[in-house]
Amino acid sequence: MGYTGFVGLALAAHLFVLAGADAARATGVTVRIATFNVSMVGAAAGELAEDLQRTDNPRFLKLARIIRRVAPDILLINEFDHDAEGVGLARFRAHYLETPTISDPPAVYPYAFAAAVNTGVFSGADLDGNGMAVARPGEAGYAADAFGYGAYPGQYGMMLLSRFPLAGGADIRTFRTFLWQTLPDALLPDNLETPEPGDYYGPQARAVFRLSSKSHWDIPIDIAGRRLHVLAMHPTPPVFDGPEDRNGRRNFDEIRLFRDYVTPGAANYLVDDREQRGGLRAGARFVILGDLNADPADGDSFPGAVTQLLEHPGINGRFTPASNGAIEAADRQAGYNRTHAGDPRFDTADFGDTGRAPGNLRVDYVLPSNAGLTVQGGGVFWPRPGTPGSDWIDASDHRLVYLDVTLH
Repeated sequence: MGYTGFVGLALAAHLFVLAGADAARATGVTVRIATFNVSMVGAAAGELAEDLQRTDNPRFLKLARIIRRVAPDILLINEFDHDAEGVGLARFRAHYLETPTISDPPAVYPYAFAAAVNTGVFSGADLDGNGMAVARPGEAGYAADAFGYGAYPGQYGMMLLSRFPLAGGADIRTFRTFLWQTLPDALLPDNLETPEPGDYYGPQARAVFRLSSKSHWDIPIDIAGRRLHVLAMHPTPPVFDGPEDRNGRRNFDEIRLFRDYVTPGAANYLVDDREQRGGLRAGARFVILGDLNADPADGDSFPGAVTQLLEHPGINGRFTPASNGAIEAADRQAGYNRTHAGDPRFDTADFGDTGRAPGNLRVDYVLPSNAGLTVQGGGVFWPRPGTPGSDWIDASDHRLVYLDVTLH
């Protein structure tokens, strides 16, 4: 499974606890939950961990200041390279999140989860259709033949940080190895030159092709005697393909996996990496979060990709985090932003505005269950120019998104 942690005490099933924080913060029932794509990715394996030996990287300092200013209790970080020993995360924690040299209070997370992802893991098949399967990291074509696009295993990984205790390893479920073709009515792409459906990938590729481009995690967290299931994912971008829309279709089905997982009776087909079958029990508290790479109104998503969640009867999609900075950015940058149907105040990512770029989009989400949770508020950390924190946000093209929820 590849669960890994970092400095601290190892628990069962490779679950780790960071030293130095007070678990007594778990006495409350109102918590702040956030997701943040930090784009902390190296060009080669180990490069990020090496960079994090420094304590003065300007971009990393900005990312840390954002996290420390918003101060989430539970935080999913997307696009942070995974290494089996957890060296990179340990250094980010020690040198940036907890260091006293930054003016905001330290961000101390005694509990964490990190695990292997599919990006950069060689599939053994020719997935990009160039007639060969490239097996050596660093060679041209390797990233495109990996289960998830990546130059080396662990690139574009993700991790969860928490001020509250995580459940034991036996309760954590991951779906990294679930095969795409096993999903009922999977949107497998077509070879447009043949009459057969779903045959863009050949039989060898379909037999091994995993649905998750990174992974899907169900991480239960215990908060003041109440259990919250954190459902974390980072689906593939629905671009960088052709008329077969292979990435758009995969993005839709990656999102669908969690739609089915939280729908009573809909996930009987689903088998996790420990061979446990089925979805979440009815009435369980959960929150779905991550960079979903799907906007409900704009961009190149397969139709209805994220509305599978936003309009789900068991999910509270009524409250939408917003910012004034996003409104200002869309107006100032213009370009494709002028053509968007969605309200710019809900944007969470500052993408390019001309050429093949999609303009600013809403792609990062914190979506709580209707059962057992009440939304108190939330937002997107996107300050307007000239206001506090506005000089930090260029550290990533994504913005930190958060909700404050009360557990009943």
